[in-house]
Amino acid sequence: MNKFVNGKFMNASLPAEERADDLLKRMSIEEKMGQIVGYMPDKGSIEKLEQDFPQGAGEVVMLFAGGLENKESVVEKVTHIQNKIMELSDHNIPAIFHVETLTGAMLPEATSFPTGIGQASTWNPGLQKELAGIIRNQARAVGVSHAFAPVLDLNRDPRFGRQGETYGEDPALAAAMGTAYVSGLQNDGDLKEGMLACAKHFIGYHMTQGGIHAASTPVPPRMLREVYAKPFQAVITLADMKSIMNTYSSIDGEPVAGSRKYLTEFLRGEMGFDGLIVSDYVSISEIHSRHRVAETLTDAGELSLKAGMEVELPAKDCYNDELMQRIQDGKISIEILDQAVRRVLIAKFELGLFENPYPMPSAAVERIYADPNNEATSLEAARQSIVLLKNNGLLPLQRNAQKKIAVIGHHAASTRSLFGGYSYTSLFDAMHNVGNTMAGVDFEKISNLNASEFGVAKDHYTYPGSIVQVESPKTEELIRKHYPTCNHLLEQIILECPDAEVTYAYGYAYAGNDTSMHDEALAVAAAADVVILTLGGKHGWGMFSTTGEGIDTTNIGLPECQESFIRKLAALQKPTVAVHFDGRPISSDMADEHIDAILEAWNPGQYGAKAVTDILFGDYNPAGRLPVSIAYNAGQVPLFYNHDQGSSYHVGTMNDYTSYLDCPREPRYYFGHGLSYTSFRYSNMTVSKEAYEPAEQVIVTIDVTNTGEVFGEEVVQLYIRDKYASVVRPVQELAGFVRVPLKPNETRTVQFRMDPSQFAFLDTNMTWKIEAGEIEVMVGASSHDIRAKGSFRICSDLFIDGKTRGFYADVEVS
Repeated sequence: MNKFVNGKFMNASLPAEERADDLLKRMSIEEKMGQIVGYMPDKGSIEKLEQDFPQGAGEVVMLFAGGLENKESVVEKVTHIQNKIMELSDHNIPAIFHVETLTGAMLPEATSFPTGIGQASTWNPGLQKELAGIIRNQARAVGVSHAFAPVLDLNRDPRFGRQGETYGEDPALAAAMGTAYVSGLQNDGDLKEGMLACAKHFIGYHMTQGGIHAASTPVPPRMLREVYAKPFQAVITLADMKSIMNTYSSIDGEPVAGSRKYLTEFLRGEMGFDGLIVSDYVSISEIHSRHRVAETLTDAGELSLKAGMEVELPAKDCYNDELMQRIQDGKISIEILDQAVRRVLIAKFELGLFENPYPMPSAAVERIYADPNNEATSLEAARQSIVLLKNNGLLPLQRNAQKKIAVIGHHAASTRSLFGGYSYTSLFDAMHNVGNTMAGVDFEKISNLNASEFGVAKDHYTYPGSIVQVESPKTEELIRKHYPTCNHLLEQIILECPDAEVTYAYGYAYAGNDTSMHDEALAVAAAADVVILTLGGKHGWGMFSTTGEGIDTTNIGLPECQESFIRKLAALQKPTVAVHFDGRPISSDMADEHIDAILEAWNPGQYGAKAVTDILFGDYNPAGRLPVSIAYNAGQVPLFYNHDQGSSYHVGTMNDYTSYLDCPREPRYYFGHGLSYTSFRYSNMTVSKEAYEPAEQVIVTIDVTNTGEVFGEEVVQLYIRDKYASVVRPVQELAGFVRVPLKPNETRTVQFRMDPSQFAFLDTNMTWKIEAGEIEVMVGASSHDIRAKGSFRICSDLFIDGKTRGFYADVEVS
């Protein structure tokens, strides 16, 4: 029997805050310090846990799951660790287990989904909430209750290796997708069966100097609030997000991990966040080691704790015994520690961990993982994520008409290419290869395998013309083991085209300039009726990837081995379609000039090959839309559609040069772009009134008709422009969007409803203001393909609370 059964904190009927206050009064300082640190199990015993965490730990890092065989082994290990942590704690306080969930729970047997930029390309918040619900159920079933996602960083720089984790460049799109995702993870606020959603990385992380991971962020205060904070504010206001992780970067001389200005005054004060703040891995110690604003690790810990950081992850480096001694000696107020511990305890009570700290019974776990909706939702997300960038009429392919199909490229025969960074495959990929780019993690220490066991030499070969290491063939073997029903694209094409002769040639790698296998591939192409090229890099961790965490570049195009092959292939004049797999979008002069059709597939997950072939052969009509603007080259960066009036490709100066000397100013492909196998007409746009008071709802309606011969979905996009304002405003801003399914010749009416607070901005005094003036309205198929325009007037000024402003339009389709 629990000796604390009569303690007030054990009464599950009481509010979490009241229970936390009661428990906090009973705890020793040693037990409190245990609650504000993480524990990262290694591949050995847990004796180190007892030694380093004598009073338990607040959180447990789940990266060890990459070395486990199945969900049953996860359940066993979570139960074992939880038992030990509760046993060590004087009050049997359970730990929160956290896991990365960007593309699904990073656990064996968990369902895989497209990576973040692919999810954004669906432009479908409803689907986003559904997949988040699957992630929640699978993670919670095995005892995990803290989800590290969504990634709410806005990325306007494809040099930055983590672009593929984001929802793209636009704050309204990220706000809508992120809010849906958080609602799904947190079970609409019922955390007893939900998870803490942890949004990252607060704030401005992807706008770094030089596009370099963790470099300083030169972002001005207005842009920081209006643009980069908008998705975070939306999920706080609309979904009551419970957790936030900091950026590695510094802003205006302050490392965010140790900044009271950003973590307390801005995040908690201005933005009203009341959840749990946890550190990105080793970001507190980097205040000392990298930013050099703290002379010791303990000084860094003191700075961070005072700034408002509740939990140090992944392990105890700065929230250490010396810091505890400073608190005991009165050099640091005990109230600062108590505030952090209280928030940790509130989270644990809200999650119901004191009543149910363990994984579910095996039958329940099996039922959740075997749900057929898991596969159906993953496949649908993959289909919706794929963007048809270009099509001169080649797609869709007719199965019976293609007698000889040539499939060329590394990615076509690689299941790994279907998975992106922060997927489960990238985790054991990192554990089983040499070279790490993920901060704060020594994979060899936590993996059950090591390099020598895995047949990997320390002197890895690199692809010619590149520093990228050649991946071990064992990676593919492991993916086959963990995803036995996952076909790579070549296998799926053979399966889909039983009457065709499908031939394959490797042709080229995903990095470097090796052309030694071009001639063989060209011969295969020459004998074919149609050629399917696979292009792109590799999205993941480590020295064997071309994009991912800590893997940045100055070349945003295809590697030379691919670009030069396209040039050679063009001489054959074969009908050619390219499928691009990567964490950043395709940018290729040769592809634009010579390839007939281009699919941007990103990293679509375990059912990605099926999704791609469904589109190639017309079984599914693509409706993915770009969540980023695609530059011609890195010299245009940063390039984004919602730039300021009189800037970027709308600079408008009196100059006869309307482009760079060597490149257009405009994007290669515009934000919101994506093609279909049918066509759509926009008509009858109306704005409900000519003038509005700042408290009235603005209603915009438009009819959309499928004028083609096949079913399709149109992503209807609403943009606004403040025609004249007291500060420089964007040339256009996404205000709302919706996917509209339409049968041939069907017409549906889309109604957008906007609160004028959605048009508010920070005035010259940095006060949120709805300003009187004319607002232009534009509806269309992309930021560039505008089909209808209108306008209305706001009659008077109104100052508002920015926390509760509008973030994106409500939409109804009838």
